[in-house]
Amino acid sequence: MERRSFVRGAGLAGVLAAGTAPAIVHAQAQVRWRLASSFPKSLDTIFGASDVFAAKVKELSGGKFTISTHAAGELMPAFGVVDGVQNGTIEAAHTAPYYFFGKDETFALGCAIPFGLNSRQMTAWMFEGNGLKLMREFYKQYNIMSFPGGNTGSQMGGWYRKEVKSAADIKGLKFRVGGFAGKVVERMGGVPQNIPGGEIYQSLEKGTIDAAEWIGPYDDQKLGFNKVAPFYAYPGWWEGGPQLDFFINQKAYDGLSAEYKAIVECAAAYAHVDMQAKYDAKNPGALKQLVAGGTKLFRFPKDVMDLAFKESLALYSDLSAKNPNWKKVYDDYANFRRDQNLWFRFAEAGFDDFMQSQKL
Repeated sequence: MERRSFVRGAGLAGVLAAGTAPAIVHAQAQVRWRLASSFPKSLDTIFGASDVFAAKVKELSGGKFTISTHAAGELMPAFGVVDGVQNGTIEAAHTAPYYFFGKDETFALGCAIPFGLNSRQMTAWMFEGNGLKLMREFYKQYNIMSFPGGNTGSQMGGWYRKEVKSAADIKGLKFRVGGFAGKVVERMGGVPQNIPGGEIYQSLEKGTIDAAEWIGPYDDQKLGFNKVAPFYAYPGWWEGGPQLDFFINQKAYDGLSAEYKAIVECAAAYAHVDMQAKYDAKNPGALKQLVAGGTKLFRFPKDVMDLAFKESLALYSDLSAKNPNWKKVYDDYANFRRDQNLWFRFAEAGFDDFMQSQKL
């Protein structure tokens, strides 16, 4: 059977299950890519997704397609990876799209927005809704082909020198917050700071900032934030399900054979699932250790949540009036979110609420 028709007919899952992928690509040319991450190597979960992706590409191609992975700062700064992919300096990047909302707020919709989709809903929008289609149309302006590349799941609300007891405590707060959420924090009276993960500890330690959020217990513990800010908030209302992406230079992607393109798609999907599995498995133990070590957990007060929700919706309305890119994607996103929340309210939330109240 002709190889390409076999791939189309059997489907990628069937090919991989049969273990025939390496044989299919045995005649393919050697390909060498470089991937720049926006994350430090010390974070085996989020940076590790790049290694998982690269290893799976190598495995499925029988060693003919290799990708070297580079931490933030090795090839370019953490927030320089979109420019690097766009101009072809590197073939690929792994990043959180909302870091680049300064170029266009629409980037944030490919990752997370305050009071947005949770991780399962985000994956559903991407793969079964219009999310992937709409975001790829947008990224095309930047010579980028995108693939979902992981999700952390719902995040914590960050580390604070003093407990936040009311919305008034947000005013003047110098808060390191990733990406788009800073726009909402600013509307609430805070002073957002967009600082790469590798620089947060020093900023907290020196008092350059009053608070910082990163991801969740496992990564936060690795970075030592509990040593310089004792109060740990939840929930991270700005990141219900932040998706990471593999960004690939469009020309580099177009130059791949059909088989190699299928391998990239499969490897990205594998890394996408693998990342959240790691976070869900590792976060509980880390949270126990942090609390045992003196970390003080607190839930954001209702007036903080209400104000953040109000300001988020007002911001989205403003953006829809002035940014056509945003409006096109957000309208679809918002419709999907409404239906998802209706469903999750009855099934997922009902089950979770009962289970989490039990003593098992």
